[in-house]
Amino acid sequence: METIDFTTQVASLRSTLRTFSRRFTNDKEDSQDLVQDTMLKALTYRDKFKDDTNLKGWLFTIMRNTYINNYRKNQRAKTSNDTTKDLYFLNVEDTHTFNQPEGSFEFKEVWKNVIDIKDELLIPFKMHTTGYKYNEIADHLQIPIGTVKNRIFHARKEIQKKLIGYR
Repeated sequence: METIDFTTQVASLRSTLRTFSRRFTNDKEDSQDLVQDTMLKALTYRDKFKDDTNLKGWLFTIMRNTYINNYRKNQRAKTSNDTTKDLYFLNVEDTHTFNQPEGSFEFKEVWKNVIDIKDELLIPFKMHTTGYKYNEIADHLQIPIGTVKNRIFHARKEIQKKLIGYR
């Protein structure tokens, strides 16, 4: 099929594509964008179309895949639109973050209880909570791996007892 014939046939299916796009989106602008993206991809990848293929079905497949890809991309991005005047929410400092727990009262109380346990339990516990693996802790402290696991277990139990008593 010649390029001009192909382009003419794709353009003649625009209204059918617009109707089909309503299955995916209820918004008129999103629907028009989807049709436009579909037509652009069809014209761009015209060389992938085989003459014995149903053109309408091929375009519907492109539209469906385009919609799915856009949906997945938006889900990954988790974008939010700030519709307030002067983009107020984009400029507000986030005071509800948990990236700096040392400022919270609960964190300080828990940390006091952690520091109060015996050093022989505290050192392996701190190493484990900072990312060391059991075998690395055992090598560093030159103790058996079973002892490391036991000390971490008992450190957790002591911290839990102190926290329950704290309440």
